Amino acid sequence: MNPKLTNSPYVLKGLISLALFLVTSMAFSQSFAYKALLKTIYDADLPVLKPEEIPDLDRFQLIDTREKEEYEVSHLEGARWVGYDTFSMDLLDDLDKDEPVLVYCTVGARSQDIGKRLKEAGFRKVFNLYGGIIHWVNEDYPIYHEGKSTNQVHTYTRTWGIWLQKGEKVY
Repeated sequence: MNPKLTNSPYVLKGLISLALFLVTSMAFSQSFAYKALLKTIYDADLPVLKPEEIPDLDRFQLIDTREKEEYEVSHLEGARWVGYDTFSMDLLDDLDKDEPVLVYCTVGARSQDIGKRLKEAGFRKVFNLYGGIIHWVNEDYPIYHEGKSTNQVHTYTRTWGIWLQKGEKVY
């Protein structure tokens, strides 16, 4: 590399500006890193919906695909727990396969898997909640525990908990 170029005050100034931009953007919105992570999780086989694209949760059959201990800490209002490790299609026998279904988990990986299984079972309109419960809370949407609003979020593990910017982390 050209030493004149690397020692240039313009290059140094540019690198400092880029670093400041990245740090401030991470502090005030969903980070680029989180968005990049989500891009690696989702595929084209199951559409995602961002919280702001959901005018009313009541329009969906809402399915929580996290484990029971996660659901019991908090969940989206009206969500039905079905789990992931113990998931069975029998839990959804009473759902209407022609009505929209919204699945979610912590960030969207487990719910994407369950959502694909629902489509294979004949559910026609299945969507995955973009960013899962973490993004939902980070965007200031409410979660509930025993019918009351709460700020506690089970983040699955401490590693996944780094993405929760709002609310109280529970592991």
